Amino acid sequence: MHTLVFATGNPNKVREIQQIMGADYTFLSLHDIGCTEEIPETTGTIRGNAIQKAQYIYDHYGKNGFAEDTGLLVDALDGAPGVDTAFYGGPQKDPNANMDRLLQELQHQSNRAAHFKTVIALILDGTIHTFEGIVEGHILPARQGAGGFGYDPIFQPKGHERSFAQMTGEEKGQISHRARATRQLQDFLRRL
Repeated sequence: MHTLVFATGNPNKVREIQQIMGADYTFLSLHDIGCTEEIPETTGTIRGNAIQKAQYIYDHYGKNGFAEDTGLLVDALDGAPGVDTAFYGGPQKDPNANMDRLLQELQHQSNRAAHFKTVIALILDGTIHTFEGIVEGHILPARQGAGGFGYDPIFQPKGHERSFAQMTGEEKGQISHRARATRQLQDFLRRL
């Protein structure tokens, strides 16, 4: 298997995917291939954005690789923040601003059901393969825990008593949306 590019600039995502995939896999980062530009995410869908990022690396750098896009979809907000999850609190992609806005919008809502959805798009020699992971849960009324990243302090997965931020990386890696999509990617690569 040739080395794959993981089309993200987020070191937290790289660490999480590497932890799930294990030592058998190594990835080139955007930095490793000299990609310093902002890769477009303009399709309006989580799946479309994942494909767009992977296709960009293939088209502009001639590299096989994968990209992921993740959204938090809240029932009471008709699926928001959804595709705008990273920018929900403003263009600076600040996790605290994102959580503050979401908690403010839900403060009078009794329905706090939500789910995370990750789509990984893999491009091998021009062929696109996609893998999807979803985890159901709900939005907590306040932050709980200091671990993880993004919305982890306010998301409690269904069937668990702690937020993602209160779990170890290994615990989150067993049940998260990204872990579920990554395991599908891993299974696909093993079959090649």
